[in-house]
Amino acid sequence: MPDRIGFIGLGVMGAPMARNLRKAFTRVTVFDCDPARLSAFPPEQFGIAGCAGDVAERSDTVVLSLPGSAVVESVVTGPEGIAGRLASGSAVIDTSTTEPAVSRRLAGALRERGIGFLDAPVSGGEKAAVEGTLSFMAGGDEDVFESCKPVLQAMGASVVRVGGSGAGSVAKLVNNLIVGAEFAAIAEGFALAVRSGLDAGVLYEAIRGGWAQSKVLDVSAQAFLNRDFRPGGSVDIHWKDLGYALSVAEDADVPTPVTAIVHEVFKAARAGGKGKLAQPAVVLLWEELLGLRVGGKDDEQGA
Repeated sequence: MPDRIGFIGLGVMGAPMARNLRKAFTRVTVFDCDPARLSAFPPEQFGIAGCAGDVAERSDTVVLSLPGSAVVESVVTGPEGIAGRLASGSAVIDTSTTEPAVSRRLAGALRERGIGFLDAPVSGGEKAAVEGTLSFMAGGDEDVFESCKPVLQAMGASVVRVGGSGAGSVAKLVNNLIVGAEFAAIAEGFALAVRSGLDAGVLYEAIRGGWAQSKVLDVSAQAFLNRDFRPGGSVDIHWKDLGYALSVAEDADVPTPVTAIVHEVFKAARAGGKGKLAQPAVVLLWEELLGLRVGGKDDEQGA
């Protein structure tokens, strides 16, 4: 079982994940390039690293929670990357949403150094990150998965190995293309309902017990009704993930027409200045187009 845990990337998801690791492991070293994020971690409880390489030298297992493929690859195998400072027998767990080809490339590069690698992206959002109930979909060698499982279990309620290197990343992109389509369809449907004279709150109560029920419906409806589009995840990040999914689909020669349309919806929301808001904010496109308001009171939050 790993003893010394490192964590790089203390954003909306990473910070609570690192805190949950500290509940299970006594030695957790953290780093983020944003000093403000790093300062939120008390040095009497956490090891505070000066750079990513410092984390590597002080850890047996390093967990990453980073914004995209390019950053992940730079942190792991870049000129100042952690690969050159990790000991043989250690492991890297990438919980970011990373392109599968990058995950496979990193796994190969680290394997040559005797270092294990898991692509283990998460689903569940900020609330699950705080509560330690995330769902992990992991790709990698089975022995690496088994050795890293206690680390993942300290942060999540569901930990499933879905296949070899890159498989976890594929699973996450499938998850996010489904979720993205739901966000767009719910926004479209609620706009249609309000335009047709229905109350958004009443509609939610009417459909939430039927086949439309989902976590995405709950999150979206609460955002609409409370006018609260403060991000956990964001339009920007989801747009990026949908782009990754389209790239994988192109390589696999799989038609993904729904995902392509949803990607354009998120792209339009970004172009309209909504990129930093939570995903349900795509509804603002319909509001602006139709001159209506989907739920809520006069005092908007986050929009």
